[in-house]
Amino acid sequence: MSSELAIEVQHLSKHYALYDRPHHRLLELLWGGRRNFHRPFRALDDVSFSLPRGETLGIIGRNGAGKSTLLQLICGVLTPTLGSVRIQGRIAALLELGAGFNPEFTGRENVIINSAILGLSPDQLAYRLDDMLAFADIGEFIDQPVKTYSSGMYVRLAFAVAIHVYQTFWSLTRRWQLVMHFFKPNA
Repeated sequence: MSSELAIEVQHLSKHYALYDRPHHRLLELLWGGRRNFHRPFRALDDVSFSLPRGETLGIIGRNGAGKSTLLQLICGVLTPTLGSVRIQGRIAALLELGAGFNPEFTGRENVIINSAILGLSPDQLAYRLDDMLAFADIGEFIDQPVKTYSSGMYVRLAFAVAIHVYQTFWSLTRRWQLVMHFFKPNA
């Protein structure tokens, strides 16, 4: 992969086996592959592209076209059936909002834990913590369990953590249209 490329996807495919009834999985297993009880489903089939550094790519398509599947493959959330993905740099997957948050922990505790998970050192976190909290703009609730947060507060905190890790690439799904609604006043 050229150092001028940020992302390179070659012949990427993701296939699933669809079963009409749950027990068909067991039957197929018992038959040891000698008989199929599933229908093949190609969520993504032979996709290739390269994205140069500094460029932006939008993935547009109808429902069920494989957009989210492609993003999950690029982020490493899913394993491809065929093909390869090469990334130059770090990638942050914003596929599920606040996926690592523990509802029993305070906002501050979740920020600290998630920052570490996303790769920030304690020194980097200390440097960025005030900016994260200011961006989230949830005031005294930062020291309350996130289970007491409104959905808007939860979204703001999760987004504040993610963007302050300064990732190279962002993978956003349709859910983030809602998130951006919450941030328009601060933009």
